[in-house]
Amino acid sequence: MRYVISDIHGCYEEYRELLEKLYLTNNDTLYILGDSVDRGPESIKIMQDLMSRKNVKYIIGNHDFLFLYFMDKLMNDLSGTEKFSSEDIVDFKMYLEDGGAVTVEQFMKLSMDDRKSICTYIKKASAYEVIEEEDIKYILVHAGISDFNEQKEMKEYHVLDLICDRIDYERRYFQNENIHIITGHTPTMYISPNSSGAVLKKNGHIAIDCGCVYGGRLAAYCIETADVKYVEAKARYCR
Repeated sequence: MRYVISDIHGCYEEYRELLEKLYLTNNDTLYILGDSVDRGPESIKIMQDLMSRKNVKYIIGNHDFLFLYFMDKLMNDLSGTEKFSSEDIVDFKMYLEDGGAVTVEQFMKLSMDDRKSICTYIKKASAYEVIEEEDIKYILVHAGISDFNEQKEMKEYHVLDLICDRIDYERRYFQNENIHIITGHTPTMYISPNSSGAVLKKNGHIAIDCGCVYGGRLAAYCIETADVKYVEAKARYCR
């Protein structure tokens, strides 16, 4: 089976409980739509767990991108090979305030080798994945597809086109109804007040960020069956 999870955001207990519900085996594939770090309490433990699994395909999110950017800068600054610019300092403070502080604190307690391993793992993450099930094609991205053009191939988009701007769930992007876009980034309770924190399907979209870090739920969507498994948040970690 193939499962898709998004925006774990440091919710380690919920993540582990969800995996237990999936009865995940080495024959299954787990697609992570980014943003496993920041805001929640245990980002580093989640990354280390994902890194230990051979059946995970990691797709980068905006928080992963910023974490990698600043941690590379910070480690170079500490080694004396590169200094934070004044602009970097301002942006870094904004990142810390947006949930990065707890991740950075845990990251800096690691050995240098462990820090490098996490950064290397995120650097190798893909910007998107395209998978198929029978006659259905699924495009997996973290946030959306900026400047969308149906004639444009996915490989022509820059990573920033896929991790920053929220997708428009009121718009059908592909006229072919057998093409679906699976996204995270935007909690479903903010897309539709009637979603009840559940996975939302409309206009060729499948939105799977159910706002766990905001006190919602963590969801896993199964490609083969379209079934969804949920775990309720243990707390509201972020407002």
